[in-house]
Amino acid sequence: MKTFNLHVQSATQYVYADNVISFVGEDSTGSFGILANHERMMTAMDYGLARYQLQDGGWIYLGLPGGILYFANNHLYLSTRHFLQDKDYQRISKGLLEQLLKEEEALRELKDSLAHLEQEMFRRLWQIGHLTTQTV
Repeated sequence: MKTFNLHVQSATQYVYADNVISFVGEDSTGSFGILANHERMMTAMDYGLARYQLQDGGWIYLGLPGGILYFANNHLYLSTRHFLQDKDYQRISKGLLEQLLKEEEALRELKDSLAHLEQEMFRRLWQIGHLTTQTV
Protein backbone atom coordinates (compact mmCIF):
# COMPACT_ATOMS: atom_id res chain seq x y z
CA MET A 1 0.00 0.00 0.00
CA LYS A 2 1.26 3.48 -0.89
CA THR A 3 2.03 5.88 1.94
CA PHE A 4 2.92 9.53 2.52
CA ASN A 5 4.66 11.62 5.18
CA LEU A 6 2.89 13.80 7.74
CA HIS A 7 4.27 16.92 9.44
CA VAL A 8 2.17 18.52 12.19
CA GLN A 9 3.62 21.69 13.66
CA SER A 10 2.79 24.46 16.08
CA ALA A 11 4.89 27.11 17.78
CA THR A 12 6.04 24.63 20.42
CA GLN A 13 5.42 21.15 18.97
CA TYR A 14 6.40 19.13 15.93
CA VAL A 15 5.28 15.62 15.01
CA TYR A 16 6.56 13.67 12.03
CA ALA A 17 5.05 10.41 10.82
CA ASP A 18 6.01 8.38 7.81
CA ASN A 19 4.13 5.42 6.39
CA VAL A 20 0.80 7.24 6.69
CA ILE A 21 -1.95 5.56 4.67
CA SER A 22 -4.72 8.12 5.04
CA PHE A 23 -5.68 11.39 6.68
CA VAL A 24 -9.23 12.48 7.53
CA GLY A 25 -10.02 16.07 8.45
CA GLU A 26 -12.70 18.72 8.21
CA ASP A 27 -12.80 22.17 6.66
CA SER A 28 -15.64 24.58 5.88
CA THR A 29 -16.90 22.33 3.08
CA GLY A 30 -17.13 19.26 5.31
CA SER A 31 -15.15 16.12 5.95
CA PHE A 32 -12.45 15.03 3.49
CA GLY A 33 -9.81 12.34 3.16
CA ILE A 34 -6.33 12.25 1.67
CA LEU A 35 -4.47 9.20 0.37
CA ALA A 36 -0.93 8.86 -1.02
CA ASN A 37 -0.29 10.62 -4.34
CA HIS A 38 -3.20 13.02 -3.82
CA GLU A 39 -2.98 16.12 -5.98
CA ARG A 40 -1.59 19.29 -4.44
CA MET A 41 -4.09 20.99 -2.17
CA MET A 42 -4.40 23.58 0.59
CA THR A 43 -7.29 24.23 2.97
CA ALA A 44 -8.13 25.87 6.28
CA MET A 45 -9.00 23.21 8.85
CA ASP A 46 -11.93 23.66 11.24
CA TYR A 47 -11.77 23.36 15.03
CA GLY A 48 -12.11 19.73 16.06
CA LEU A 49 -10.68 16.29 15.53
CA ALA A 50 -8.70 14.96 12.60
CA ARG A 51 -7.10 11.54 12.33
CA TYR A 52 -4.51 9.66 10.37
CA GLN A 53 -3.88 5.96 9.85
CA LEU A 54 -0.45 4.38 9.87
CA GLN A 55 0.58 1.42 7.76
CA ASP A 56 0.22 -0.88 10.78
CA GLY A 57 -3.53 -0.07 10.76
CA GLY A 58 -3.64 2.05 13.91
CA TRP A 59 -5.40 5.42 13.98
CA ILE A 60 -3.95 8.49 15.68
CA TYR A 61 -6.23 11.41 16.54
CA LEU A 62 -5.35 15.09 16.42
CA GLY A 63 -7.32 17.71 18.34
CA LEU A 64 -6.72 21.17 16.96
CA PRO A 65 -8.22 24.67 17.01
CA GLY A 66 -8.11 24.93 13.23
CA GLY A 67 -5.05 25.33 11.09
CA ILE A 68 -3.69 25.31 7.57
CA LEU A 69 -3.26 22.02 5.72
CA TYR A 70 -1.00 21.75 2.68
CA PHE A 71 -0.40 18.56 0.70
CA ALA A 72 2.25 18.36 -2.03
CA ASN A 73 4.73 15.76 -3.30
CA ASN A 74 3.40 13.11 -0.91
CA HIS A 75 3.98 15.28 2.17
CA LEU A 76 1.12 16.59 4.27
CA TYR A 77 1.92 19.70 6.32
CA LEU A 78 -0.49 20.80 9.03
CA SER A 79 0.29 24.08 10.81
CA THR A 80 -1.76 25.13 13.82
CA ARG A 81 -1.49 27.23 17.00
CA HIS A 82 -1.35 24.11 19.15
CA PHE A 83 -2.61 20.54 19.02
CA LEU A 84 -3.27 17.40 21.01
CA GLN A 85 -2.34 13.94 19.74
CA ASP A 86 -3.47 10.60 21.10
CA LYS A 87 -4.33 7.07 19.98
CA ASP A 88 -7.30 7.01 22.37
CA TYR A 89 -10.40 8.70 20.93
CA GLN A 90 -12.13 9.15 24.31
CA ARG A 91 -9.09 10.71 25.95
CA ILE A 92 -8.44 13.19 23.13
CA SER A 93 -12.13 14.12 22.92
CA LYS A 94 -12.10 14.92 26.63
CA GLY A 95 -8.87 16.92 26.27
CA LEU A 96 -10.27 18.87 23.34
CA LEU A 97 -13.45 19.69 25.28
CA GLU A 98 -11.42 20.89 28.27
CA GLN A 99 -9.28 23.03 25.97
CA LEU A 100 -12.37 24.49 24.32
CA LEU A 101 -13.88 25.39 27.69
CA LYS A 102 -10.64 27.10 28.78
CA GLU A 103 -10.50 29.11 25.57
CA GLU A 104 -14.17 30.11 25.94
CA GLU A 105 -13.53 31.28 29.50
CA ALA A 106 -10.45 33.27 28.44
CA LEU A 107 -12.44 34.86 25.63
CA ARG A 108 -15.26 35.79 28.02
CA GLU A 109 -12.76 37.37 30.41
CA LEU A 110 -11.20 39.33 27.55
CA LYS A 111 -14.60 40.60 26.42
CA ASP A 112 -15.47 41.65 29.99
CA SER A 113 -12.15 43.47 30.31
CA LEU A 114 -12.67 45.29 27.02
CA ALA A 115 -16.20 46.32 28.03
CA HIS A 116 -14.87 47.69 31.34
CA LEU A 117 -12.10 49.58 29.51
CA GLU A 118 -14.63 51.05 27.08
CA GLN A 119 -16.88 52.21 29.93
CA GLU A 120 -13.93 53.83 31.70
CA MET A 121 -12.85 55.64 28.53
CA PHE A 122 -16.37 57.02 27.99
CA ARG A 123 -16.54 58.14 31.62
CA ARG A 124 -13.23 59.99 31.31
CA LEU A 125 -14.19 61.55 27.99
CA TRP A 126 -17.44 62.74 29.56
CA GLN A 127 -15.47 64.22 32.48
CA ILE A 128 -13.11 66.02 30.08
CA GLY A 129 -16.05 67.34 28.07
CA HIS A 130 -17.89 68.38 31.24
CA LEU A 131 -14.82 70.24 32.55
CA THR A 132 -14.25 72.12 29.29
CA THR A 133 -17.88 73.29 29.17
CA GLN A 134 -17.64 74.61 32.73
CA THR A 135 -14.51 76.67 32.01
CA VAL A 136 -16.01 78.37 28.96
